[in-house]
Amino acid sequence: MVAVIQRVKEASVRIDGQIAGNINSGLLVLLGVAKADRESDAAYLSEKVLNLRIFQDENNKMNRSLRETGGQMLVVSQFTLLADSRKGRRPSFVHAAQPDTARRLYEYFIDQTRQQGVDVQTGQFGAMMDVFLVNDGPVTLIVESKSMSLT
Repeated sequence: MVAVIQRVKEASVRIDGQIAGNINSGLLVLLGVAKADRESDAAYLSEKVLNLRIFQDENNKMNRSLRETGGQMLVVSQFTLLADSRKGRRPSFVHAAQPDTARRLYEYFIDQTRQQGVDVQTGQFGAMMDVFLVNDGPVTLIVESKSMSLT
């Protein structure tokens, strides 16, 4: 499982012109699910993202987590994060999970995060979406579950 997380001042996702999810200060999480992923990967990633110290403290140091700031999270499914573009000109998605598995683990990630008391908004799994954000910093990180490899 791989997530691109962006610290945002605000973010929203629209489907067919209608707002599906909208947050103020917090994190936009673009989430991709790999074939090898399990619930343990989603639980690990949720915990990791919630506790990353990437928000400013009173001394302007990145020393506070989303959990500590009380920020919101917008989660958007994005299978293209699993693209392999090392060969040719067309990305391969052979490492991406099948839609039924990906949806189940995407929803599990969201449930795990909500169980920690975080206000989580979402896009719609599998839909064409327009994502809008005001990046704060900018701060953008790639976070992977234990089963993922950067190679």
